[in-house]
Amino acid sequence: MSTGVLLLSMAACGLATFLIRLSFIAFGHHLPNDPRFTAALRYVPPAILGALIAPEIFALNGSVSLAPDNPRLWAALAALLAARLTRSVLATIAAGMVALWMVQAGLG
Repeated sequence: MSTGVLLLSMAACGLATFLIRLSFIAFGHHLPNDPRFTAALRYVPPAILGALIAPEIFALNGSVSLAPDNPRLWAALAALLAARLTRSVLATIAAGMVALWMVQAGLG
């Protein structure tokens, strides 16, 4: 892939992201002012985050793996525990990464 194509792809993705966010600012007054709608919108970020992270945790060598030999599963469990106990993003990331490195190194 040439540098020009890469830069054009990055610019297109940035523009698409900008336009999506701008649409909520520019046309947000057209959204329903219903408390149920607002409550439903609170579930969007966790749903998107789960959809992005789940394939990285549960897919191992091209298939779904819930087996104990999946190091990403153990790292995710450590990160969940750290998130629950500390409510700190930095501690959650650190716990997950340290657990992943330990399991991959055979120390876990």
